[in-house]
Amino acid sequence: MKAFNHFSREHTHASGPAIHLAVRTAESFFATWALMKASRMEPGNVLTLIFFTFTFIFFRYTDLLAARFDPGSQKRIRRAGLPLAILFTILYMAVDYPYYIQTLTSPLFRFGILCSVFTGFTVLFFHLLRMMFFFTTDRSKLDKLFDDDQISQSRLASFYKKHTGLCAFFLCMLCWFPYFLYQYPGVMTPDSLNQFEQVLGVIPYSNHHPWVHTLLIKLIYSIGYQLTGSMLIALSCYTFFQMCALAGSVCFFLNTLRLFRVRCGVCLLITLFYALIPYHAVYSVTIWKDILFAAALLCFCCSLLRFLKPTPGKLPSIGNYVIFMLTGLMLCLFRSNGWYAFLLCLPFLFFFFRKKARTVYPALIGIIAVAVIIKYPVMNAFHVTQPDLVESLSIPVQQVTAVICNDRELTEDERSLIENVVDLTYIKKLYDPYFADNIKELVRAGNQEYLADHKSDFLRLWIRLGLRYPGDYLTAYIHQTYGYWYPDSFYLVAEAEGVSATSLGVSHTPLIRGPLVIKAKEISIKLGSMLPLYGTLWSMGVACWIMLFCIGNAFVRNEKAKLMLYLPSLALLFTVLIATPVATEFRYVYFMVFALPFYVMAAILPIKR
Repeated sequence: MKAFNHFSREHTHASGPAIHLAVRTAESFFATWALMKASRMEPGNVLTLIFFTFTFIFFRYTDLLAARFDPGSQKRIRRAGLPLAILFTILYMAVDYPYYIQTLTSPLFRFGILCSVFTGFTVLFFHLLRMMFFFTTDRSKLDKLFDDDQISQSRLASFYKKHTGLCAFFLCMLCWFPYFLYQYPGVMTPDSLNQFEQVLGVIPYSNHHPWVHTLLIKLIYSIGYQLTGSMLIALSCYTFFQMCALAGSVCFFLNTLRLFRVRCGVCLLITLFYALIPYHAVYSVTIWKDILFAAALLCFCCSLLRFLKPTPGKLPSIGNYVIFMLTGLMLCLFRSNGWYAFLLCLPFLFFFFRKKARTVYPALIGIIAVAVIIKYPVMNAFHVTQPDLVESLSIPVQQVTAVICNDRELTEDERSLIENVVDLTYIKKLYDPYFADNIKELVRAGNQEYLADHKSDFLRLWIRLGLRYPGDYLTAYIHQTYGYWYPDSFYLVAEAEGVSATSLGVSHTPLIRGPLVIKAKEISIKLGSMLPLYGTLWSMGVACWIMLFCIGNAFVRNEKAKLMLYLPSLALLFTVLIATPVATEFRYVYFMVFALPFYVMAAILPIKR
């Protein structure tokens, strides 16, 4: 009996680790299944054994990390990690899942495979997030990223430490300047030329491209033309100004990091991200509204971060308030979706800064007041035309068109309502699931006034069709937006070059040229589609996932105040996802890619609760 009791105690004591080991083995199996499907492997591929081995070791490693943290931290990591893992799995499988079941016909087998892969991805993402959260909450490791107050003996290092932002500004300008010389007077696409026609007075003012941005181009162009009499030089003045503004935002960002005593080596790595990644250089000389908008967002977020810096008995500087208001105004006026995103953020900003109402509320109210005055009475006084209705209906128009192109059944009243706006004869030929402009032009060629006069009828039509054919709507939405949240979508970034064909009197006039220059530019742009790891810096979806991880990290570190730092970017991404006309347009979310180092650094900076 004693021997039996001793055996029972040993067996009970060992059953816990045995069950835990069995769970990790099962998790590794499902994770291997998910990786096998994602990489398009057959089950007999020997790499599946390697996947299984690596995932099992990795899961055991995260268990060892977990043992070093207190139960409270582990609980917060689970609460933030599991929802994020499920979200990442949904975002990944929403686009990729057809490949997993394309050879299967049985609904039961399809469902079983998808459930298994979903389980595998969720487990894999959870353990990956778990490991990353362990590192971002390990203060002993993160303290190494901050200064130890030791002054370097090197004069160069000492100068860089005192003037980090200024050095970053000039390094960015130095690395971007060859692109300025090659693309002189700047990259001008049809959108750029439309604004330039307004600058020259060839066409009336329009807010389709932000009118305030057009006026800024006109101001700098006019000064340059008055001084030189050359259209090319005048345009290049604006391009150079845009380069300075973009580099200036990097300077402000790094000076903000130095306020938090971030090490100079970390600041240098961030500077190299901006100076050496080619799309920053190409965009710095591309005459688009999106470029200054990205710079404005970064500076606005840095201003918010400075408000969070604990400085006993001391208010943020007047300069920070000025930058906060100026960049906030730019967010409202330099992109149409920026205005709606700012309005979305406003209640949260008022609530968050309620204890600083005397200082922050006037700035917020001032931004809204000036934006409203410019957007309505001022634009009306200058007869600025606003974008038409269909411009903001890209997603609903694509969803209804998908229902029609899938030959779904419509009632006579529904078909008649649609035919009052567009001719359905060529709709199947024109429909592109990833590009809404074709159908928008079809609406413009039809009777858009009828659409404007019967908004409520079309709203009810859109809701009815969505309830009747939810699969068509969901598929159409995924096709229209996947580039911004799916991490494996390829998009050739910054391939625009020179000046598009125009009779306005400007053309591409490179100041440096030759086959070597052209080939170097082509290689620098294409490397993003060739090199692993480096290529993730060119992915909009990866930037989105990093931002979501940083938001989750604020919950794990119990630093809810940091959520305000990500709110503007999150609101802007939301507005893109409900109105984008193109599935993979990098410049629409360039603000998110440009602010990527900010997201990461804000996640690990020490902020008092």
